[in-house]
Amino acid sequence: MLQQRRDQQQQRDDHRAQAQRQQQLAEQRRGRRQEDGRAASRVRELQARSDNDALRQRPQQRREISRMQDQDRRNQGALPSGTGERGDRDRDGDGRRNHDLTRLDRDQQQRRIREERHRAEEYRRGEDQRHRLAQQRGRELERQRRHAQHRYQQDYARRLHAQQDRWQSRGYDHQRDPYYYTPASYRYGWGGAYYQTNRYGADLLRQAVNYGYNEGFEAGRADRQDGWSFSVDTPYAYQDANYGYYGYYLGQDTYNHYFREGFRRGYEDGYYSRYRYGTASNGSHVMLAAVLGTILGLSLLDN
Repeated sequence: MLQQRRDQQQQRDDHRAQAQRQQQLAEQRRGRRQEDGRAASRVRELQARSDNDALRQRPQQRREISRMQDQDRRNQGALPSGTGERGDRDRDGDGRRNHDLTRLDRDQQQRRIREERHRAEEYRRGEDQRHRLAQQRGRELERQRRHAQHRYQQDYARRLHAQQDRWQSRGYDHQRDPYYYTPASYRYGWGGAYYQTNRYGADLLRQAVNYGYNEGFEAGRADRQDGWSFSVDTPYAYQDANYGYYGYYLGQDTYNHYFREGFRRGYEDGYYSRYRYGTASNGSHVMLAAVLGTILGLSLLDN
């Protein structure tokens, strides 16, 4: 009889424990549903903000996208940005034609050409080292089974190599490039120092940030697909930071700096599958004009 009462008490205790567990599970499910609802509301709010930003930025974005597409076409052509007869006819930002602007004298022009040639040679001498770094990084990704990031790196390396081949296979006439006789018209600063450049150098600064943002978005998305932790400075594209650079108009360290500024923001957007710093357009990712302006901080020099 005593054992029977003990068994009955144990059954009642088991029933109570089971009921408590079911109640706890139900409360957890309600909590998750509430959290999911709050998260969805936050996503909708962020998306609404992004849409509003996109509407406000759309004219600037169209201009920026058009400029980047023109830059890509020039990169695949015979001369870099702004060169040749068409470049000589381009208008400056204030509407004046290049031939109406004060030109650098011949000595200044030749000195700038010599500096640029030296810089381009320095850049080309580093190609073997960059290639070895890409191979080493690729092997690491294979060992880590980061398949999406590995595919992205292979695509980046292929495009970078094709870009360099196009540049090396064509002729380049410094004398026809207006960059070398156009005086500085912009001021910008980074690393505790200030620098000056003309509108061709300013275009390359903008390109560096935008290219970096687009590459960063793809790298961040690849890490998310691989289930990898947030790690913006480990992708090869971030370490290389040379896509779109040929050794001209800017120092390599300057181009790398602004490429990485764009890359960091693009990686964050791609990793978290959102558009905080940029927007999507025709299969690419373009930085918002306001963010681009803040990063560059370009200001016109006093006339």
